[in-house]
Amino acid sequence: MNWIVFALLTVATWGVYGVMLHTGQSQMLPPGGGVVDPDEARYKSFLFVGLAYFLVAVLAPLFLLMLKGKAFTGYTTVGMTWSLVAGVVGAIGAFGVLLAFGAGGKPYVVMSIVFAGAPIVNVLYSLYNHPPKDGWAAIKPQFLLGIFLAAAGGYLVTYFRPDKPAPKPSPAASAPAKPKA
Repeated sequence: MNWIVFALLTVATWGVYGVMLHTGQSQMLPPGGGVVDPDEARYKSFLFVGLAYFLVAVLAPLFLLMLKGKAFTGYTTVGMTWSLVAGVVGAIGAFGVLLAFGAGGKPYVVMSIVFAGAPIVNVLYSLYNHPPKDGWAAIKPQFLLGIFLAAAGGYLVTYFRPDKPAPKPSPAASAPAKPKA
């Protein structure tokens, strides 16, 4: 069950990722104060996300591979290509999160959509690449219900978000009641 510990580590870190990314972007102020171009703040924040990826995803595994004497041997062209494409896709997704914040999205809404939608995309892409060995009839209704519930959860969290303004009462509902004669 070690995998579940690592999966929960990812849940915890990615769960705070959006809020921390938004905070970093919003705090990217020029020296001495003043007004900062929102695009400039996003790009600067993303630059430091890239630096963090370099530190954690380049230097750390390189060090661990060097300890095993495997840092510069055993790479395959196909493995390197797919890994690079995966990294590009992940980086585009992280940049999309920043752009969503820049367009007015709040972290708890943006990340709710991302984290409700990503598993749905993942399962559809995975099924496309690796269809069930027993055929499509092997897909159980509970599986489809899970996909529906993930989508519904993302919708509910987004639609009923805490900062959504309450509907204004109609003029008839807010008028004082007339006394009966």
